[in-house]
Amino acid sequence: MRCGRRGAHGGGQSVVDVTYDRAFDPNARTANLRFVAGRVAVYAFLGFFALIYLIPLFVIVANSFRELPEITRNGLIAIPQSFSLSAWPRAWLHHCVAGTCEGIQRNFYNSLIMTIPATIISTVLGAINGYVLSKWRFPGSETLFVCMTLGVFMPGQISLLPWAFILGTLNLSNTIYGLILVHVIQGMSFTTLFCRNYYVNIPDDLVKAARIDGAGFWRVFYKIILPLSPPILIVTVIWQFTGIWNEYLFGVVFTGGRQQPVTAALVGLATNSMNARAYDVASCAVLIAAVPPLLIYFFGGKYFVRGLTQGAIK
Repeated sequence: MRCGRRGAHGGGQSVVDVTYDRAFDPNARTANLRFVAGRVAVYAFLGFFALIYLIPLFVIVANSFRELPEITRNGLIAIPQSFSLSAWPRAWLHHCVAGTCEGIQRNFYNSLIMTIPATIISTVLGAINGYVLSKWRFPGSETLFVCMTLGVFMPGQISLLPWAFILGTLNLSNTIYGLILVHVIQGMSFTTLFCRNYYVNIPDDLVKAARIDGAGFWRVFYKIILPLSPPILIVTVIWQFTGIWNEYLFGVVFTGGRQQPVTAALVGLATNSMNARAYDVASCAVLIAAVPPLLIYFFGGKYFVRGLTQGAIK
């Protein structure tokens, strides 16, 4: 500790300058060591769990480039000793999946045909529902909102039998269009919840001023609500796309053969007992199926978090 005294101009007052040196302060050194130890413990804890999550990914990526005899001889978890790209075209074009020997190409396209329209339609309907339930309230609107959001907490298995009846009545069984209908209706509870909670934070004065100027229902929606909606719409699109793409229960139950999405085909590939297990081809198929959600995550992950935080703050 260094102490000094100096006089002020004119008034004769003095100011004591006291400076502490952390190198010679035992309390400061102890606090610094505790801080460093805490940071090391936190990073070690996070690194351990990150390693646990990354090991399966490493195994799949490594096996996709290994030859099948090596995998059979050394096991799934082993250091790669060979490098081959032959499994990739087989997984995409030639391997037998769900009774057809066309690879997962058709199933991949089925998932795209199913996921893109279902995501767009459910997001648009959720935005409209959220707009109505937040800015055009009517008697019973809160009760209707509670009923619509019950779907968020209901497991999909409960709706299998009703959906089987509906799809059979509409002649949409074993079709991609039937899956689109299922995912649009099942996803509206999430999209309505997201959009309604976001639109509630938009000042009602904006809507009232527009209505005084003569704007109607749709004009207020297009001119005021939609320009303020990109954060929550990005969140909804990412949520719906990844959820619909990764969902396999409805695909397995309501479709078969050439109509199945890629996740259902992967289940069939994993449970196929007619031929020897082609672990190299299965690893390639899993990685191919994971490409769209990974792209959504890498390019839209930061917007997802940003949209959630903006929707949570008034």
